[in-house]
Amino acid sequence: MNRCPCLQKFPLLGGLLFLAAGVVVFAQEPPPDGIMPGLRERAVVLNIVARIVAPGDEEIWNSNNSKVTILGKPVSLKLIGENVVVYVQFTPYQQENGRSLLVAQGQIWINVPNEGVRYQTTLQSIPMEFGEQIYFFPLGKVGSANEARIEIQLELLPYTESVLPG
Repeated sequence: MNRCPCLQKFPLLGGLLFLAAGVVVFAQEPPPDGIMPGLRERAVVLNIVARIVAPGDEEIWNSNNSKVTILGKPVSLKLIGENVVVYVQFTPYQQENGRSLLVAQGQIWINVPNEGVRYQTTLQSIPMEFGEQIYFFPLGKVGSANEARIEIQLELLPYTESVLPG
C-alpha cells in the first residue's frame, strides 16, 4: 500500500481529514426535491429562454432552462460565441409591497476586429409579476436590421411541484 509519508508521521491528522471529508459529503446531500424545508416559502423558479436571432428574425440558436432558486440568490447564465462572451446573473427579490423585482447584472466581452476586446457591464432592476414574460437584451438595442441580436426571455414563477424543471 502506497501511503502519504505526512500521514504516517501524523496519524491523527489523517483520521481528521477522513472525518472532515465524510462530514462534507454528508452535508452536501440534497433533499429529494432540491429545496431545504426551511427555504421552500422563499423558493422560485426562473425560466430562461436564450436565443440568437439573425437579421430577418431568423432564430439561429436557442436554449431553454429552468432554475430553482431562492429569493436573493442569483441564477447565472453564460453564453460563449466566436467573438462574444456574455455572463449574466439574474437575482429575484420580493419587495415590501409584495411585487417581484429581478436584478440583471451582465458582463460582456466583445472581440472587435482591428480594435481588440471591448468590455462592458450592465445593471438593471426589472419589476415583474409572477408568470409575466420579460425580455433582456444583454448587448442593448440592435443598431441596424443587418445585425444579429441576443435575446433572453425570463419568466419568474412561485416554486411548486408542478413547475419544477424536468
